[in-house]
Amino acid sequence: MQRRPFIKICGITTPDDALLAAGLGADAVGMIFAASSSRITRGRARDIVRRLPPEVLTVGVFRNESRERVVELANTIGMRAVQLHGHETAEDTRWVAARVPNVIRAFAATDPALRRHEDYGDVRLLIDAPQPGSGVTFDWNLLDESPIAHRFILAGGLDPENVVAAMETARPWGIDVKTGVESRPGHKDPVKLQQFIARAREAGERVGTAPFDWADWE
Repeated sequence: MQRRPFIKICGITTPDDALLAAGLGADAVGMIFAASSSRITRGRARDIVRRLPPEVLTVGVFRNESRERVVELANTIGMRAVQLHGHETAEDTRWVAARVPNVIRAFAATDPALRRHEDYGDVRLLIDAPQPGSGVTFDWNLLDESPIAHRFILAGGLDPENVVAAMETARPWGIDVKTGVESRPGHKDPVKLQQFIARAREAGERVGTAPFDWADWE
């Protein structure tokens, strides 16, 4: 099994950016339905999902949305995963996970709820900066004391210049980037995107991240 990180490119708003990310080797693309400079409509998200190859995981990102709407949007659009990035309760997270194939639950690195992560059910964890979506990093050494070991997706201010250091320090299972590969809000920079993915792959092989296997998601 190849020892490489799971790479998710978030804040995708156009089919061209989605196909570019996929062509460069991204494992997943995220589409944001919460308030954001990269917020997407249902129709645009459906168009992106239909044009991507099946091996690319499509993720709908929500923040403090009703669980019914999360499930309805994900299943009608055809997204294979959702990411809950707000104050969703453990009960709501488990409810969504029973109705959507894959769920990512995001936490700030300093959130005390991380110590109760098992209450949220069979979900993948994402660790972000205290202000999600700010494009600001946090002290990755904080994760040394985390109860989740290295089976998490790292986010928060990542870019082509710091992704290697982030992976060497935190040794995550996966990484998530948004603003760090943008040319302007809502639009990806092809050079930054290529550099980020290439450097993340190389770092993952060198530091020995937990092996990524699509069976983890199925």
